[in-house]
Amino acid sequence: MRTFNIKSPDMGLQTAIQDKIDNLNKPKGSLGRLESLAMQICLIQQALSPKLAHPCHLLFGGDHGIERENVSVSPREVTWQQMLNFANGGGGVNMFCRQHGFRLRIIDVGVDYDLSSCPEIINRKIARGTENFLHGPAMSVEQYDRAIETGAEMVDLCHAEGCNIISIGEMGIANTSPSSVWMSLFGNVPLNECVGAGAGLDNKGINHKLCILDRAVSNFKTKTPDFNTPENIIRYFGGFEMVAAIGAMLRAAELHTVILIDGFIMTACALAASKIAPDVKSYMIFGHVGDESGHKRLLNLLGATPLLNLGLRLGEGTGALCSYPIVDSAVRMVNEMNNFENAHITKYF
Repeated sequence: MRTFNIKSPDMGLQTAIQDKIDNLNKPKGSLGRLESLAMQICLIQQALSPKLAHPCHLLFGGDHGIERENVSVSPREVTWQQMLNFANGGGGVNMFCRQHGFRLRIIDVGVDYDLSSCPEIINRKIARGTENFLHGPAMSVEQYDRAIETGAEMVDLCHAEGCNIISIGEMGIANTSPSSVWMSLFGNVPLNECVGAGAGLDNKGINHKLCILDRAVSNFKTKTPDFNTPENIIRYFGGFEMVAAIGAMLRAAELHTVILIDGFIMTACALAASKIAPDVKSYMIFGHVGDESGHKRLLNLLGATPLLNLGLRLGEGTGALCSYPIVDSAVRMVNEMNNFENAHITKYF
């Protein structure tokens, strides 16, 4: 099992960074969240003049055995159909990547369909979907390790190109189910407060989903020794695309890369990653709060304040991509604004 050497950024530059921000020709604190973002990015990069270079977006795809229990309104085949749509440039994620200049990598880690003939999709298929976690672990220890390694590998590819800011998205029908379970188990939150409509379940569907997940959690606790360990919880319920995202987050933090976090699914992955390596949170910027039930509470568990609230619930990493211009503005602020002395403006505080 791979381990990651992740430490919070050195705070030695904090005073110098704050002095630079406070001496920009503006009232102290007047640019609000942009100032705290600039501080975070300066600390991550250990630089008074940070930069954003070669932004990349990783989109992992995988199917879920739990989908067989009718916990999603969308059928399983939507996963592979959307993966091909992304490969052809027709998804929301494609549009936002083009808009903001992100290099997009589409990775099949567990889609229940043969996508190997599509050159735009990177083939790292571990299996054609996970097992049904109602009855046992979603994946084996070996499969878990492969998913973590695949996520780390993709970050290494981006890093080799000069990338220092990365966003991550997912495509996997029914992946709100493992996300809800992770939220409950990692956050000590009653399961009924974590389960939502996903892609559009009605009240009857939500109640059925809750019943299935409650049975799955009971079975897990009965069958699994040391069930409270993070790796066991992640492996038992997770999707290959979600575990790959966790591996990507951990490797990105190890490389001191800024990580843009998307909606409910990726925030659940961020929570899971933080249980493995708590300092990973120092490298995360949370793009938005979505409409999925429990997302705001999930963010609160991480002590995270999202940048946007646009009612988004698409997934794919689109909310993280939408937040990028704000992050860019924070970096431009600290690099491009004049200070009081150079502008010959009286400093009035």
